[in-house]
Amino acid sequence: MLTVFIALTALLTLFTLLPLVRLDAWPVRILDFPRLQIAALWLVLIVALIIFMGFDSDAALALLAVACTCLAYQLWWILPYTRLYQCEVKSCKQPDQERSISIVTANVLTPNRGADVLLDQVRHYQPDILVTLESDQWWQDQLDVLSTDYPYSLKCPLDNLYGMHLYSKLPLRDEKIDFLVEDDKPSMHAEVVLRSGDSIRCHFLHPAPPSPTENSESSERDAELLVVARNLEGVTDPVIVTGDLNDVAWSRTTKAFRRVSRLLDPRIGRGMFNTFHAEHRLLRWPLDHVFHSDHFTLIKMQRLKPFGSDHFALFTQLAYVPRRKNEQERPEASADEQEFARDKVAEQNVNKREVPEPGE
Repeated sequence: MLTVFIALTALLTLFTLLPLVRLDAWPVRILDFPRLQIAALWLVLIVALIIFMGFDSDAALALLAVACTCLAYQLWWILPYTRLYQCEVKSCKQPDQERSISIVTANVLTPNRGADVLLDQVRHYQPDILVTLESDQWWQDQLDVLSTDYPYSLKCPLDNLYGMHLYSKLPLRDEKIDFLVEDDKPSMHAEVVLRSGDSIRCHFLHPAPPSPTENSESSERDAELLVVARNLEGVTDPVIVTGDLNDVAWSRTTKAFRRVSRLLDPRIGRGMFNTFHAEHRLLRWPLDHVFHSDHFTLIKMQRLKPFGSDHFALFTQLAYVPRRKNEQERPEASADEQEFARDKVAEQNVNKREVPEPGE
């Protein structure tokens, strides 16, 4: 029995500590994702240790000490994305519809044929903007029925799981499709004009994940996120960044992205809003994100029902209330995070000046 518990403790300790190694290889970086699941396994192990080993031996106490320490470490990463934490973004109870914006972000999964279900959700929630990821020409043909209500659009149908489409009720200006890091991975950039006439700078991203079937390392993903963050550093205009970032909210890369860009995360203090995997309840984490500047407060955020994709769509409604900026504390990058961002961007030979700056 002791041997079994030692082996299980050693294995979970490896899963816990390996992400500390600053390697970009996918087997290491993928362990950033299931921190909640690993924490649950630690909890189960702690209960089993107490039941079967008790507190009577030095070995049992040592194993319990390791297990409790590793559980606390995993919880430290994910605690901000629970209701136990203070909300980073203030709530808006009485929004001005002229100065609000709603977005549905949906990774559709290219071979999925559940377009009718997604379209029903769009018609029900009536977002100002629909952004789809993994949408090819078939998906474009289905989504184009929205053109009457969504007269402004950007379209990049691709068959490589990285097609992207943007449909908007609100006017778009300086819109552009770009390939920031990889030649076949597009991003979209536009200035969105609210009904009030206020303008918002928006970036829509979908970098490739580190995985055995995609990129063997996280370098390309990290560079795309962090070059955008570096471009936004010091920007005082209202900004929204959204998309399937193929990274979890609590990873070192996404935390550096938020702090370098100084954008806020409306999930902090409210929940994880896990959008992947829609079909596996026990293997879910937040891959689809909405970050914004402190000009906004949150009206509503909701994960939508399944529509056949491996992702849930995410509905987010924000209120543009710049007078409340002083009520919200923007994150700030440490010197280590600034250096991390510079190094990752330099590794992929990209430059923050290459990021489109709509409205500038």
